[in-house]
Amino acid sequence: MLRYVQRRLLIAIPVMLGVATIAFALMHLLPGDPAEVMLAQSGGQAETLARLRHQLGLDLPLHVQYFRFLQNLLRGDFGESIWLRKPVSEILLQQLPATLELAVAAMLLAILGGISMGLLAALNHNSWLDRLVMVISSVGISMPIFWSSLLGIYLFAAQLHWLPATGQGDLKHLILPAAVLGYGAAGSVARLMRSSMLEVLGQEYITAAMAKGLFWRVVVLRHALKNALIPVVTMLGLQFGGLLGGAVITETVFSRQGLGRTMVDAIVWKDFPLVQGGVMLIAGMYVLVNLLVDISYGFIDPRIRHEA
Repeated sequence: MLRYVQRRLLIAIPVMLGVATIAFALMHLLPGDPAEVMLAQSGGQAETLARLRHQLGLDLPLHVQYFRFLQNLLRGDFGESIWLRKPVSEILLQQLPATLELAVAAMLLAILGGISMGLLAALNHNSWLDRLVMVISSVGISMPIFWSSLLGIYLFAAQLHWLPATGQGDLKHLILPAAVLGYGAAGSVARLMRSSMLEVLGQEYITAAMAKGLFWRVVVLRHALKNALIPVVTMLGLQFGGLLGGAVITETVFSRQGLGRTMVDAIVWKDFPLVQGGVMLIAGMYVLVNLLVDISYGFIDPRIRHEA
């Protein structure tokens, strides 16, 4: 197991290098100059532009800026925010808890709702309940997050007055954005859980277990469910990245603080260090979650064993 984890961590190095390169390239391909944006914001004179570009290192050749960026990353230094004039790491650590709170809550709703709906649909295959679950899942998958967010605000906040429309703080402010964000993920999980469970229920060992006289509930929960969960767990690792990306829209629509909203503002202000630091942090969390997903296979199905 230890060698497997070490090998996966080594594979993560070129992945993170690729993410860093793409983030650096995309930010420099955007039109505009962050020094000009800062001068326009502060009302500075045009003659200070060259001095400001030199202070920010923007007058250096592009390849020099790139290698300096990589050197700083190796030291764990994301630089200083051009927009907020604070260390990027400090800003990210301040905003990370709010985004993790939203993403984890949405993931829990996606896991509980998706697995329950998929299991219910599979055990009632070709019934009205199966078709209802598939319709609900398809709507969740196909509906854009910004549109479902607006519908949720209109229905539960403006019309029913059950939940607050914007802001953050107590549990009431978390329920609506987490439900909206987790709805699409729950739809994907439900469809995969249904198909995986139907495939497992058709296996010969399930028939043999039933022939031994085991109760149907025991066969489903102890034998079929664990095997059906393996592809679902794989999808959950991928869905986590989608939830982090969806948090950008959700935090903006619901006026919540977090990494997503901070990065949107940073892109508007051409804040290279803050955007690049945020991208690297999100990519690192995504790689870590998928590593944990791979390790969890051995606990879900004892037949799967990683090399020692």
